[in-house]
Amino acid sequence: MLSSSSLYSNPHPHLRLLHFRTPNPLSNVVLHLPSNQKPNATVASADLRRNNPTEKPSTNVSDPIQPEPRKHNSKSAALVNQYLSSGESPNPQNLEPPLPEEEKVKLLELSLVRKRTPQFPGSIYVQSPSDSDVGSSLPPLQSLFRNAGSEFDGEDDRKIIRRALEIRRKVTSEIFKEAMRKGKFGITYTDNLLGWLPDFIDFVMIQAASMKQLPEFAHLSFNLRAKTVIEESNVVPLIRWLKHNSLSYPQIGKLICMSKGKLESIRRLVEWLKGIHVKGGYLGLTLTKAGGNILERSNDELDEIVSYLESNGVRMVWIGFVMSRCPYLLSYSLEELKSRVEFFLNMGMNEKDFGTMVFDFPKVLGQYSLEDMNQKVNYLKEFGLEIEDIGRLLAYKPQLMNGSIEGKWKPLVKYFYYLGISKEGLRRMLTIKPVVFCLDLETIIVPKVQFFRDIGVRDDGISNMLVKFPSLLTFSLYKKIRPVVIFLMTKAGVREKDIGKVIALGPELFGYSIVHKLEVNLKYFLSLGIHTRTLGEMIADFPMLLRYNIDILRPKYQYLRRTMVRPLQDIIDFPRFFSYSLEGRIIPRHQVLVENHINLNLRSMLACTDEEFKNKVADIVEKRQRFESGNVDGSLSVVHTTRNSIDSTTLDDSLGETRED
Repeated sequence: MLSSSSLYSNPHPHLRLLHFRTPNPLSNVVLHLPSNQKPNATVASADLRRNNPTEKPSTNVSDPIQPEPRKHNSKSAALVNQYLSSGESPNPQNLEPPLPEEEKVKLLELSLVRKRTPQFPGSIYVQSPSDSDVGSSLPPLQSLFRNAGSEFDGEDDRKIIRRALEIRRKVTSEIFKEAMRKGKFGITYTDNLLGWLPDFIDFVMIQAASMKQLPEFAHLSFNLRAKTVIEESNVVPLIRWLKHNSLSYPQIGKLICMSKGKLESIRRLVEWLKGIHVKGGYLGLTLTKAGGNILERSNDELDEIVSYLESNGVRMVWIGFVMSRCPYLLSYSLEELKSRVEFFLNMGMNEKDFGTMVFDFPKVLGQYSLEDMNQKVNYLKEFGLEIEDIGRLLAYKPQLMNGSIEGKWKPLVKYFYYLGISKEGLRRMLTIKPVVFCLDLETIIVPKVQFFRDIGVRDDGISNMLVKFPSLLTFSLYKKIRPVVIFLMTKAGVREKDIGKVIALGPELFGYSIVHKLEVNLKYFLSLGIHTRTLGEMIADFPMLLRYNIDILRPKYQYLRRTMVRPLQDIIDFPRFFSYSLEGRIIPRHQVLVENHINLNLRSMLACTDEEFKNKVADIVEKRQRFESGNVDGSLSVVHTTRNSIDSTTLDDSLGETRED
């Protein structure tokens, strides 16, 4: 068992033991432990005799001179009592107990804070207004890392170091906020911007720490060094300038972090983008999306890219639009850009087609890899398209490159095969409306097909509709397709059982406006005296009746009623009358009938070829001559004469049914 005198013999004078103050020889103060502990020895500060360690001081509780124990020494006294009771020999180097986590954090904050914190009188860590540094009266930070002998203690030290870095970041952030306030920035804007500047704050913190090695900054505190770094970087004026150029604070924060301290490159590139007509709202987007090396590229390298694109059909007035929509082009080398341009030119595109394609969809040139584009071109060849056809297809609709083969094209083609569309039909759809291959299958195509099934269109009718009019899939189901169907059933008089037939025969009706086209034609037919239900039957027989312009319908109707002197019922029975050319078929054939005194209905008159019409008229004339001559058998001379007279009639050789819009 150690004596009390051995506890106070200090073989290492450079170590401070137990945080005891230097005892006053005139004082006779006895320290007592709390009442709930029973110590084996009592530590005195003045009258402890070194020669007689067994002598115990008076512990009479009735002594009126006894003072209150000092609370901040209770931990030290408890440690001494622990060693005395256990019989172990305490090491003077380890007599100081480890500080709790909360106290270590408090020491860090007091040592690293930027401003003095208010202290109450009698505080253990006194910060006097006369102190040159806020940590002058605090224990050194090295005292927090004394126990690093074991793995457990090393982990504690790493936690303290991480905590110290966090506190230092907060101090650096406060210095940055003060610089922003001096630059007339609001508190909210500064806080929002600071959330996007973690790398820049670390950069300032590292630079300020490295300045400690310079002789001219060695005597300065960290706060002054960090303030010097921020001022010399001119980051606050740069933020003001970028804000005036319509850059948002996330974009400004990303650019400052991307610059890695070279802030002058941001201003240089922004000026270059403004020189190629990039609009203010796209300046930040172009720089942040271009890639990490964009701030390291010189203006000469970027000028070479612009000159090469301009030489291949991309006009100078389009360059700003192209770069803002596809910033990846700025990060490519000139050799890689040339390989991408040659990929499209080898498909048979000329410079004009290439320039308009890039302007229409700039991402086609810079966003996709060459390997991916080659795979898509090879897949399109499987539909029977030549490389020149694919080139024309991409020049017209470059958005095709945005689709995925496995994720979009193959499921779409499989679904079309399920509907009964052949490969030739797919080739026609791809040629007429290539945007169909850009549509989403589950959200756009499948609901429309199901709607057509619900209104009575069969699967073979749906496949014929899509091949005949593939633009149907690009129309909105709720804004275009459904309103047209409702219009036909409610106002046009089409019955529910006939609506599927009407849609299958005339899918082109969905391409017209209800107000400006379909309703105008409907009112015209109703003005002729046709009832709504009768008009619905006419539309079911010939849905394209609502497609024609009024200026084409009116002359045909007037000729029918005034010249041909036909009743309205003839139009009701044969609404396809309006699909034939007035000058090319109706008038010439009517003149033949008048010259030969023949009366035929409209279907027999118009729904045949010219050769069939001639034979039909000749047979009627022959039968009439036989009847008039009383020669039932007829004669060859009469028939021959009749056919020659009809052949001499002037007819326009019109091929099939001539429809006019």
